[in-house]
Amino acid sequence: MSSGYAEVNGIKLYHEIYGQGEPLVLIHGGLTTIDEMQGWVQPLAEKRRVIAVEMQGHGRTADTDRPMSFATMGDDIAALLNHLKIPKAFVVGHSFGGAIAIRVAIQHPDKVRRLVVVSSPHARSAWYPETQEGMSQVDARLAENMMHTPTGKFSKQWPEPQRFPQFLDKMGKMMSKDYDWSADIAKLPMPVLLVFADNDSVSLKHIAEFFALLGGGVKEPGWLNTRLSKPRLAVVPGYSHYNFISSPEVPQIVGKFLADPLTHPPEGAAAASQVAPAPEKTQ
Repeated sequence: MSSGYAEVNGIKLYHEIYGQGEPLVLIHGGLTTIDEMQGWVQPLAEKRRVIAVEMQGHGRTADTDRPMSFATMGDDIAALLNHLKIPKAFVVGHSFGGAIAIRVAIQHPDKVRRLVVVSSPHARSAWYPETQEGMSQVDARLAENMMHTPTGKFSKQWPEPQRFPQFLDKMGKMMSKDYDWSADIAKLPMPVLLVFADNDSVSLKHIAEFFALLGGGVKEPGWLNTRLSKPRLAVVPGYSHYNFISSPEVPQIVGKFLADPLTHPPEGAAAASQVAPAPEKTQ
């Protein structure tokens, strides 16, 4: 593993690099760090070069006076790829990181080979009302309690640790803003995988709407001339939004998607023979 900082867009973006092979950018969830993602980093790094990032105000990437937005952080990932001289990468984001990954794909589609969004919706309204309310309540008043979070602990090492309460204000303000990226998502050119828990903080109705925006699940694929849609959807049983990071299934699903050639299966009789066995003859 190697680590370092990239000076991009007014911040010093901390990142760690694991493994060798095709580059994959992995973006953590809100108020967590690279350390909490090791259960995904390690298996993904067995076959790929994983660039795990800590975004503005998280972990070892100190907050600054810079305003906070998903769009700006999407630009940060593109700038990091430029810094590392990587023209194009797989981009995988979890929750808060999933929103950033979506923005990278929208704003810099030429930088994204394939996009993986884990537990993050296409619009703020897709979160359950209780989740939206909880996001809106994040502010400086929670600073003392939030000091026990991974990001809170790392903030003590920032050049200006007193910024942590202000960072929480910015975080809450950003997560309170309404957004709906449907129109841009529908135009994404790269293959996309959506991964959700079956008890996620996004309803299955909205998960299906997100998948449909990408062209998935909107028509019968056909039996004799099977046509699979480019996007993929995985719903993993037995998890909620808050413990999904512990799922060993997620990196397996992601790895399979990234290795998938996404080619159409054989047509005609050859396809039929793969779909169903020939009927038995009766005497």
